[in-house]
Amino acid sequence: MTRVLFVCAHNAGRSQMAEAFFNRLARERGLDAVAQSAGTAPGDRVNPIAVQAMAEAGVSLEGQRPGQLTPELAAQADRVITMGCGVDASICPAGTYITEDWQLLDPHGQPIEAVREVRDAVRRRVEALVEALVASPSARA
Repeated sequence: MTRVLFVCAHNAGRSQMAEAFFNRLARERGLDAVAQSAGTAPGDRVNPIAVQAMAEAGVSLEGQRPGQLTPELAAQADRVITMGCGVDASICPAGTYITEDWQLLDPHGQPIEAVREVRDAVRRRVEALVEALVASPSARA
C-alpha cells in the first residue's frame, strides 16, 4: 500500500483538503493507497471556511480534527508532501522524509472566494498525484 502524508503548519486547511481529495480519488480509481495529514503545530479545529469550500465540492471534512506530525508518522509514509507552509526541513519531524513542497497559499483568514481557489489548486495537484500513481503498477489494488 502506498501511504501519502500531507503536512502543513496547522493541519487545518490545505493538508486536510489534500487528504480528503486523495482518499476519495484513490478509492474511485481502485488504488492501493491512502493519505493522512498532520501539522507541525496543529490548530484546534479545521478551518470552517475550508470545510464550507470542500462541502461545495462534494467532499466532507465534517468530524476531521487537526493532528500532530510525529517522526513515526512521517517514517511510515512513502511520500511526504508539504503544502508551502514554511515547514523548515531542518526542524520539522518529517524533515528528512519530505519528498516535495506544493507551495500553496494558506487559506487561513481568507474569504470563501480565496479558499475556493486554494481548494481548486489542491484538487489539481492531488489529481495529478493520483494519475501518476495510477500509472505506477505498484500502486494498484
